Amino acid sequence: MMGGMHVKPLASAFHRVAASGRRLAEGWGASPRAQDVLTALGCLALMALDLPGLAAADNSLSGPQAAVVLTAGCATLLVRRRLPWASYVTALLFIGWLHELTLIQFALYSVGRYRGRRAGILATLGYVAFALAVFSLPGWPEPRAETLSAFLSLVVPIGVLASAVGIAAYRHDLVSELQARRAEAAVQGAVQQERTSVARDVHDFVGRELTLLTVRSEVLSVRARQTSYAKDFEELADTARRAHLVLNEIIVQRGERAATPGVDGLEELARESSRAGSPVRLVMDPDAHALSPLRQAAVYRVVQECLTNAAKHAHGETIEVVIRVDGPQLRIAVSNGLPARTPGRAPVSAGSGTASMSERVRSLGGTLTATRTEDAYEVTATLPRG
Repeated sequence: MMGGMHVKPLASAFHRVAASGRRLAEGWGASPRAQDVLTALGCLALMALDLPGLAAADNSLSGPQAAVVLTAGCATLLVRRRLPWASYVTALLFIGWLHELTLIQFALYSVGRYRGRRAGILATLGYVAFALAVFSLPGWPEPRAETLSAFLSLVVPIGVLASAVGIAAYRHDLVSELQARRAEAAVQGAVQQERTSVARDVHDFVGRELTLLTVRSEVLSVRARQTSYAKDFEELADTARRAHLVLNEIIVQRGERAATPGVDGLEELARESSRAGSPVRLVMDPDAHALSPLRQAAVYRVVQECLTNAAKHAHGETIEVVIRVDGPQLRIAVSNGLPARTPGRAPVSAGSGTASMSERVRSLGGTLTATRTEDAYEVTATLPRG
């Protein structure tokens, strides 16, 4: 704009056009490119109010020439995201040549919005210094006293306000991006946790069934050694063993799942183990049925893992399972004897069963120990009753 007397109405018009432009862009769901076009058109509309005065005041531009120049200046706002300094330098030229203060408001906002606080402050200081120098030179169309008053009361606040709004928008963008990344991380964490839960269940349930299948196939192959079915049972055992190896390579140890059976499922576990050749003596305190579902799930998983390990490393040995509720504590003890001789084939094992059990127990505030002697192996878990 040209004179100090026109600064106040056009300053308020700048904010009205900017606000309406934002609402229009949001209403249309406009892309960043469309928003830049709307910004450039809004700036041109404000500067068009000065076209009659530009031709008659202190420069030689005619109406058509001024329209072309102002349009070219507003076109720099189309690249304000990538090159905000282009519109800033153009706005300074407009101040020195045309005494036009509209474009600088959009330029300072763009620098603060897309380059941050430091760049916004530096741009504002440069604008103030340049404007003061221009307004102090001879040739400014208004009396010097009025010029200084307009400079202190309107020109400086306009630049500071435009830059401050841009910096605030920049900080808002940073906060929004941070929140979006946190939300994305939370979603990814939830997905990973669910995958962890599913993978652990696969490891626990499918791995156990593959172990039992391998053991029973080997037992049947021994029993059918003198028949034509012996080779088939051996191949079946090898297939189950290879499947278990692949399972251990793919599955990473995972978290807990709410659908894990409670202590009511221990008797069925004991029967399955007995059918597979490893008899189980189960002693359980009746108070265990009053435990929370989370603790019952922990009991089930610990006993299940111990029975699976016993089937791998001590097939045929009797397994003792004792579950006691003593006051505020829950105690799980699983022990089994060790075979007199080492089996010819090493069982398939990922070596992570004890670590998995310990992780579950620690998550509930308890402890787990595994002790091996010359003729026995015992796992003891103690955790709060809850």
